[in-house]
Amino acid sequence: MTGTFRTRVTLAMVVMMASAVGFAQSSGESVYKASCASCHGANGTPSAGMAKMLNVKPVSDPDIQKLTPEQMFTSVKEGKNKMKPFKDKLTDAQIKDSVTYYRSLK
Repeated sequence: MTGTFRTRVTLAMVVMMASAVGFAQSSGESVYKASCASCHGANGTPSAGMAKMLNVKPVSDPDIQKLTPEQMFTSVKEGKNKMKPFKDKLTDAQIKDSVTYYRSLK
């Protein structure tokens, strides 16, 4: 019975650690989906209407690809063109995480 108890405790610890790691890895994704995807698209490609109306380019566009993470961070924090600033809505860490997630999209 002691072996069964140890196995259950070990399994519970593994599940808890995996959940914590999964949550930490998905913070940028969750911020992006909540705050950015409506304009930039769930996969980094805006809808045709949004692209035309707000001049939003897909993540794969060469002009977007050449931007540094710092430039993207500043654009999100301070706003750019028709995009309103997010400095009062998101923390710096949330902005950095969402930029990192956005840059990972293809």
